[in-house]
Amino acid sequence: MSEFDYDLFVIGGGSGGVRAARVASSEAGAKVALAEEDRYGGTCVIRGCVPKKLMVFASSYDGITEEATHYGWDIKNGGFDWSAFSGRLHNELDRLEGVYRKLLDGSGVTTYDARARLKDAHTVELSTGETFTAKHVLVATGGRPVRPDLPNADLGIVSDDIFNLETLPKSILIIGGGYIACEFACILSGLGVEVTQYYRGAQILRGFDDEARGLIAESMREQGVDLHTGTNIVEVERYREGDDEEGGMDAPVEAMQYAMPAKDAPQEGPLKVKSTNGHIKVFDQVLFATGRRPNSDDMGLEDVGVTLGRGGAIEVDEYSQTKVPSIYAIGDVTDRVNLTPVAIREGMAFVETVFHGNPTPVDHDLIPSAVFTQPELGTVGMTEEQARDKEPVDVYCTSFRPMQSAFADKPGRVLMKLIVSQESDKVLGCHIVAPQAGEMIQLAGIAVKMGATKEDFDRTVAVHPTMSEEIVTMRKPNRTA
Repeated sequence: MSEFDYDLFVIGGGSGGVRAARVASSEAGAKVALAEEDRYGGTCVIRGCVPKKLMVFASSYDGITEEATHYGWDIKNGGFDWSAFSGRLHNELDRLEGVYRKLLDGSGVTTYDARARLKDAHTVELSTGETFTAKHVLVATGGRPVRPDLPNADLGIVSDDIFNLETLPKSILIIGGGYIACEFACILSGLGVEVTQYYRGAQILRGFDDEARGLIAESMREQGVDLHTGTNIVEVERYREGDDEEGGMDAPVEAMQYAMPAKDAPQEGPLKVKSTNGHIKVFDQVLFATGRRPNSDDMGLEDVGVTLGRGGAIEVDEYSQTKVPSIYAIGDVTDRVNLTPVAIREGMAFVETVFHGNPTPVDHDLIPSAVFTQPELGTVGMTEEQARDKEPVDVYCTSFRPMQSAFADKPGRVLMKLIVSQESDKVLGCHIVAPQAGEMIQLAGIAVKMGATKEDFDRTVAVHPTMSEEIVTMRKPNRTA
């Protein structure tokens, strides 16, 4: 009989934690428990990827009736019904949470709907007062959005709150320039919200390819997002009647309709915002998309010897093991590569290492990803800027209006770009800005991960007529770097 209550205790019921728990129990025969203080499915299913992508789908119908007329259809335009969509959205999230619970139950995992913290290297204490011992503990608590250190920042909302709005605001200010800020700017604009976006940097989507992010910024502005770079928020406060008479007001509050506040918001009503450029404007809502932080607070981690790094990230080695041998961590709480499929891969590698005796480091190299702006950005490998700092490269790039848009007289352009090593001819990076770029980059990612050369791309016959055929038909580099 084991000296521990469980072979593995997982803290966190998101995608990574659930996968590790299920596989350890069903495939490795371990006795496993999992504790989750909120909803099963974590950020991805409940507050991130899934509801966001459904909102992307909803917002993509904006302008479809106008486009359809160019193709001979006579369709009457209707308005977007947030309440109808929101109801279906939450029904779907409830269904998915139920799937996660059933998967755990079917795998023989014992679940606890409670907050868990570490009492020592092998003991987990629940908010219910129960205490359990485990040979191994896996922390998979994810991350959360943070508000800036600004007076009255609590008057605004964060990305988690978007899905719980009872009605859509007529106008919104989005603070931030990362993928979450840009995705919601496109989504909300597509749903009919007047969107203004402030970002303190020179260009949005820092860390992505410069040419790609420049095209996305241009496209966002074409679609009606009032995007201001080099701009930040200085003050935010509740709007008071008559404030527009004090001077500096760019929009009268009478033109606004405001939404119900996010859960736990102290008051209702529009917000008056002052920016670093001196403008004062009124918005129905302010969304802070200014970063995320690992959920590692008040878990007893440092008390038992686990090292926390910048922002509270749990420090782990290549096998996801902390400085305490019995304690491991995966997913966003480690702040390595904060993507759902990566957390799942880390969970699988953990099980392989700990329960199958096959030490498996996590491979974080050449991970394809997508930003669900409109158009989307799909990317894998190095940007042009990263590559040219390492070695001489050839850059193959084309930008054009795709057939569907050009026929309908729409201005949007797409971008196909390859970064190629001059020495080895390997494709070091692929960047696509286009509708459905996320679907395209998944397949391109296989080729780049396999080490495909530009010659391999050239030997591939194009699929015509498609946007993606340009990836294999660019014969001469636009430039060297």
